Amino acid sequence: MASSSGFLSEEHLLCSICLDVFTHPVTTPCGHNFCKKCLAGYWDSSDRYQCPLCNKSFEMRPDLSINTLISETAAQFKQSFQINTTVTSEKNACTSTKVLCDACTGVKRSSVKSCLNCGASYCEIHLQPHKTIQNLKKHKLLNPVENLEEYICQKHERPLELFCRDDETCLCQFCIEGDHKNHNTVPLDEANEELKVACLKKTQTVVQQMIQERLEKTEEIERSLQLSKKSTEEEISQGVEVFTALIRSIERSQTELLEVMEEKQKAAERQAEGLIKELEQEITVLKRKDLQLNQLSDAKNYLQKIQIYSSMCSPPHTKNWTEISINTDLSKKTLQKSLSHLHKELKNEMDKEMQSLKQVSHQKAEALVRTLLFLGLLMPFLIPATKPIWIQVYAVNVTLNPDTANRYLILSQDGKHVRSEQRSWRSVPYSQNRFQNDPYVLAKEGFSSGSFYYEVQVTGKTGWDLGVARESVSRHGPFYSNHNEGIWSVIKRNGKDYWACAGSCVSLSLREKVEKVGVFVDYEEGLVSFYDAKARSHIYSITGQSFTEKLYPLFSPGLNLNNENSAPLIICDVCIGLPLQWIR
Repeated sequence: MASSSGFLSEEHLLCSICLDVFTHPVTTPCGHNFCKKCLAGYWDSSDRYQCPLCNKSFEMRPDLSINTLISETAAQFKQSFQINTTVTSEKNACTSTKVLCDACTGVKRSSVKSCLNCGASYCEIHLQPHKTIQNLKKHKLLNPVENLEEYICQKHERPLELFCRDDETCLCQFCIEGDHKNHNTVPLDEANEELKVACLKKTQTVVQQMIQERLEKTEEIERSLQLSKKSTEEEISQGVEVFTALIRSIERSQTELLEVMEEKQKAAERQAEGLIKELEQEITVLKRKDLQLNQLSDAKNYLQKIQIYSSMCSPPHTKNWTEISINTDLSKKTLQKSLSHLHKELKNEMDKEMQSLKQVSHQKAEALVRTLLFLGLLMPFLIPATKPIWIQVYAVNVTLNPDTANRYLILSQDGKHVRSEQRSWRSVPYSQNRFQNDPYVLAKEGFSSGSFYYEVQVTGKTGWDLGVARESVSRHGPFYSNHNEGIWSVIKRNGKDYWACAGSCVSLSLREKVEKVGVFVDYEEGLVSFYDAKARSHIYSITGQSFTEKLYPLFSPGLNLNNENSAPLIICDVCIGLPLQWIR
């Protein structure tokens, strides 16, 4: 086998079809060798039987047998190559280069060394001359690199073997005889070790500093968490005090109301007792008269009858009971007076508590007031629910859904900004939820009950659409129509024209340009209202709707023609401001 591999070169052991070492080699009648599977596949895909190398044709498909000599030689070559590759991989375990051998023909193997003198990279087989030939042993070898020319001096075309500490650059042997003469130079291997040590030390210092910074940041976060916990406990305590004061005020007013009603009841009972006593007295008098009338019929002489007539001519003195009644009307007038007193007490308590909370941050007081609003304790003193200050209580967190965004729209990372691209569209994956024609995008959040409210900044824009859309709204509708079915919106066009749309559109006359729009929806009432959130004024309400599907907030930054409508729509965080004068 050794002798066989001595006269067969690497090229003789490669299949010209797969360009790899033979597997089950067979020989054609014309003398060429191929892998049995490769040749069979070649003939199966052709209507003629010919040699893939010399194109000699055969009338019938030849019967092929394994070429034993070439098969055994190829097997020995594979085994030898695998052993060499394993040894080379172990020697170069620290490097993961995939530089190919420059000397290999056909299938190129991975190189194990690069020669700076030859300017080439070699695999384990073609590197053998550098290990056996005396002149080649002197060549400078290094681990395989692709950019070998960077390791050659551009001036002298010699290998870079030295490092100049003064100029911090790599040199060849001829460089130190010229510009770098008398400079502090060291071999590259030594410089590499020095730089590696310095780099490790510097990196270690940076890592230690980063660890220290993160430990300090961890402590800062923990302190913040403790402060937040303490602040939350204080807010809860203050909130409990407010609720306790309100409950006490309500209990006092309730007690006073009950006392008033009980006093009224007692007064009515006393009045009734007096009237009943008078009535009983009059009934006694009347019975006496009735008895006298009976005696009249029993009188035997005229003189006795005349006396009885004389006494009967003066009727008993009694009251006129027609308009006399018991005063039991405790509901309307008394309750109104008591409730008025209760309202006054509650407002006084709220004024006291709000004054005590002036030292607390605006956010804390705002959170307390929001909680009070939800509990309904302040409902009698709030302004009507149609005003923007009240609907802000229904504020929800809204973020944009990129799966629904038209390909002309650009969304921010946090899902709060959307703008329209001027000339080109984005390359986006297909989604059945995406608007194909209209420059629309929906929010991730949908609502199928209750009320919700959100605000959007529209400053600097000449056109936009804002509102809500039902879940089944068409995503393939006509291009940017003003009256899409399933959309309830207010739109702006041409920088000055405003319309309210719900299947059809109504022109709106607004005195001032709107900079922030508030959208309020009451699902059960079928109401969609729009507000100028900055001016705190009502724009328009779409009423009498019947919602049967989930509703999603809808946004369109409009078309961006000639870069005149490039400003984004910005979803705002809704902050509920509740000054005392609005409560009063």
